[in-house]
Amino acid sequence: MIARLRRWLRDRKLASAIVVVALGVGLAQLLLWWMGPAPKPNDFVGPPRSGYTLTDFKLWSYSPEGQLAFRMQAPQLERREGDESLYINSPVFDLASKKPGVPDWHGQSLYGWVDKSGSLIKLQGPVTMHRPAWADTTATDLVSSDVTVWPKENRMETAAPAQMTQGDSRMDGVGMRANLNDNHLELLDNVHATFPPRKRKS
Repeated sequence: MIARLRRWLRDRKLASAIVVVALGVGLAQLLLWWMGPAPKPNDFVGPPRSGYTLTDFKLWSYSPEGQLAFRMQAPQLERREGDESLYINSPVFDLASKKPGVPDWHGQSLYGWVDKSGSLIKLQGPVTMHRPAWADTTATDLVSSDVTVWPKENRMETAAPAQMTQGDSRMDGVGMRANLNDNHLELLDNVHATFPPRKRKS
C-alpha cells in the first residue's frame, strides 16, 4: 500500500507539489485567523451630520476676558456633530473694536465657518468690509475673498487679491495680512497704491 502511494506520488510530482502547497497555505491561513488580532471595526460613518440647524439667527462671541469679539447673523446655520463647528450661509458680521471711540468693522461674505471655540472664522467667497469714519479718520472699505479671521485677536489674512479704499487713497495687492487693533495692513505681492496729495490747512 505504501509502495503504491510512493509510486503514485513519484509519477505525479507536479500535482503532488500543488496539493502540498495548497494544504500548507490553507493551514497557515487557519492559524492566522485563530492566532491573529481581531479586525478593526470600520469607523467611517460618512460626512459629519448636522447636530441642529438654525434659521434667521444672531450669534455673539466673547473673549475669555468677557469682551465682545464678534457678532454675526445669517439666514441659516448648521452645527456639525463631529467637530461642533458652525457652517453659515450669507453671514453678516461685526468685528468689535478693541479701542474706545473706534467704530466696529461691518462685513459680509457668501459663506462662513466658525470653529468650536469661536476663535477662528473662515469667510468664503467674496468678502466686503466697511468701517465708518471716526475722529479725523475717513471711512474705510476692504474688498477681498476667502479671508481667515482671528476675531479675539482682531487679525485677518488672505492669499487672494485685496483692495482697501480710505477716502481718496486706494491700495491693491495680492495676499494681505491685517491687524485691526493698530490699523496695520500689509499687502504681500503685486502692490499698487494711490495717495493723493494732502490738502494744506489755510
